[in-house]
Amino acid sequence: MTQTDAFRETGEDRLLRLLASGWIFLLLVGLIAIFSLLRPAQFGSGYNIQQLAINAAIILVLAVGQTYVIISNGIDLSIGSVLVFCSVVSAEIMLALSGAAGTTFGTTSAGWGVILLGSLAAVATGIAWGLLNGFLVAVAKIPALIVTLGTLGMALGGAQILSGGTDVRAMPELLVTHVGSGRIFGIPALVMIAVLVVLVAGLVLHFTRFGLHTYAVGSNMEGARRSGIDVTRQTMAVYALSGGMAGIAAVMSNARFATTTINGHAMDNLTTISAVVLGGTSLFGGVGSVFGTVVGVFIPIILLNGFVILGIPPFWQTVAMGAVLILAVWIDQLKRRLRKRG
Repeated sequence: MTQTDAFRETGEDRLLRLLASGWIFLLLVGLIAIFSLLRPAQFGSGYNIQQLAINAAIILVLAVGQTYVIISNGIDLSIGSVLVFCSVVSAEIMLALSGAAGTTFGTTSAGWGVILLGSLAAVATGIAWGLLNGFLVAVAKIPALIVTLGTLGMALGGAQILSGGTDVRAMPELLVTHVGSGRIFGIPALVMIAVLVVLVAGLVLHFTRFGLHTYAVGSNMEGARRSGIDVTRQTMAVYALSGGMAGIAAVMSNARFATTTINGHAMDNLTTISAVVLGGTSLFGGVGSVFGTVVGVFIPIILLNGFVILGIPPFWQTVAMGAVLILAVWIDQLKRRLRKRG
């Protein structure tokens, strides 16, 4: 190899490392800077920043579960439908315990005990769907794409059967006022819940054996099995975690909108997958972080918000997000090349 060839190879490696390290965070900072300069009064206002955080909260909780699944070299397309199913189950239970009719509009006078039971039911239902996904993937050996595509339809159809095809339009007033629009130390309660979920999930992923095993299964399933990791149990646990996150997000959604939103989560699966990939988690498994997912979640939300403020038709956001997503996957390929060279 000539000296010139060696120089070119080194220059290419440097370019790859530059592209692969922190580019999405720089993109987020760049978007914030651009919209702040163009519309400082609107985009940079305290109200707008608060709305951005609230809009991100529910998707962020869902994306945390998706992060674990993708790191373990899986995929969960059912996450949005599971949210809908959990929200209907929770709402129906709280409505029944409050003594109100199923067609009640507005809010009910249910107490915190009823709300707690409804919330636990939502999380337990989400975990049950996750365990079903995990069992079919890990034990029945059906590809995750097919399994979660199937349970996507099953969960959505089940929610429509339970609710008669119409949204449950009555929630406990305490849930709506204290969680949906309430504040904790001046911070919206929904944002606080999302922050708590992110912190706990990040600590578990990076500092516990469960997190280590998740990375190991995603990196090399056979190697993980030979090293003594129960791959079947780990896979089921990861999908159960994703389902549990959908249950928490369902309670948050009910609180925010004061109704179930059966037709409002059709794109949540693709939104969360996009956010996770944008955040640096590899679709091939074994690589990723919760912090990266946080950054990835805010990219589409800030894009849409900025486009609306600038008067750009919102559908351009879909075009921009598609381009950014393709770029993210391409850079993931570059990272894999770097690791192979290393």
